[in-house]
Amino acid sequence: MGFSSDNIQLFLAVIERGSFSAAARSLGKVPSAVSMGIANLEAELGLVLFDRSRREPVPTAQAQSLVPYARMVAQQLQQLQVHALELSTGLESRLALGIAADLDRAPLVAAVKTLADRYPLLEIDVATAPQDDILAGLHAGHLDVVLAFAGLGVEVREAFQRVGSASLVAVLARDHPAVAAGRALYLEDLVQIRQILVASRERPLADTRPLVAESFWRTDSLATALDLVEAGLGWGNFPLSAIAPRLAQGRLTRIAFRNTPNELKLPVHAVWLRSNPLRKAAREFVALLGTSA
Repeated sequence: MGFSSDNIQLFLAVIERGSFSAAARSLGKVPSAVSMGIANLEAELGLVLFDRSRREPVPTAQAQSLVPYARMVAQQLQQLQVHALELSTGLESRLALGIAADLDRAPLVAAVKTLADRYPLLEIDVATAPQDDILAGLHAGHLDVVLAFAGLGVEVREAFQRVGSASLVAVLARDHPAVAAGRALYLEDLVQIRQILVASRERPLADTRPLVAESFWRTDSLATALDLVEAGLGWGNFPLSAIAPRLAQGRLTRIAFRNTPNELKLPVHAVWLRSNPLRKAAREFVALLGTSA
């Protein structure tokens, strides 16, 4: 039969306590039961685990080599038992999250890390896509909670909690002709310059606030959008947190408008469906985001 959850506990107790009697006290057993349990384990394994020729049993080299694995299994068993208890009290077994591709992922990652520390066996999936695709995934039942820019209207099927905000700023390549001469632009000048959008390639834009230009290209990747703008192929309206490194390195230029500040500040919401109320981990995820807002 070999190792089981009970005799792993017994084996480790003797290792850690240094004697059969001390191990017995820690386990609430009599010393003879511990001694017999170890003897039975040795017989089943065909190994001598403890040298009994001295006053107290001394682990053999074979026993010492098994200790790290026994501790690992014991920890996993403990996690399994805790997770089973959590499931019985309302914890979901899987949490599916989504985030709009042009949002800062740092708050999400921090919240997920905290959840992973609390619930090591909780399965967490994270999807990143343009906002319209992420919201479509929510309504299709593929995602439990998504992080998205707040819309102009209210979707009656959705519940939300504000968890932060993002400042969108317009940028161009530093050597783009529109800014190469160092002149300030009017916001309306951007109408004639191609715009690079992070947007769904299949769905119409549900929120047109960031759209200014008459001509625009779409990509579903923020990194690709930034590369296209940096290559001089158009301008983009992106979260400041995402473009700050390229601005600092001089790879992009924040446009200085003559008639308005270059910033569109939008709330960021955690969104879920009213028909699918948040369960334990999802509620904690939203709460963690709120504390960092």
